[in-house]
Amino acid sequence: MFERVGAEESAALKKLARRVRDELAAAGLPVVAPELDPVLAGGAEVDIDDGDDAAGGVFVAWQASPRLRACASRAFRLKQLDEPVLRHSSAVGAAMMQAMAQILASAGFSVEDARDEYRPQQLRVLAGPPSGQPPMWAVRDDELELPGWQDGPTGCAG
Repeated sequence: MFERVGAEESAALKKLARRVRDELAAAGLPVVAPELDPVLAGGAEVDIDDGDDAAGGVFVAWQASPRLRACASRAFRLKQLDEPVLRHSSAVGAAMMQAMAQILASAGFSVEDARDEYRPQQLRVLAGPPSGQPPMWAVRDDELELPGWQDGPTGCAG
């Protein structure tokens, strides 16, 4: 029987997935909105497997544009295995997985190849940066100062 993780672990997985989406979006990558129809989706796709087993966790995949996927699917369906679009589609996926792994690692995430036959060309996110560490792109206090403020955000001068 399929067992799910508890509520606390589920919340932690959701938080980690949100942080991964935010970091990839901050890098300028399109991020697939959860539950968006796959016909419309292209970009980084972050998925949560909330199974209470070794296959559970947060995973990242790359979805090429719907048009490139349709061309590759057509060639495969017609058994045109020498069609250049198949090699190109695979190369795009591999390049984007490598890029996303480097982006996440640079931001302090621990990632690895999913090593799962059901998740080819996907990353498993093992952990995020320490919880007290703000993202690289976070708004800094010095960005919030307004001209004319003398003693900080209260606006009260001595």
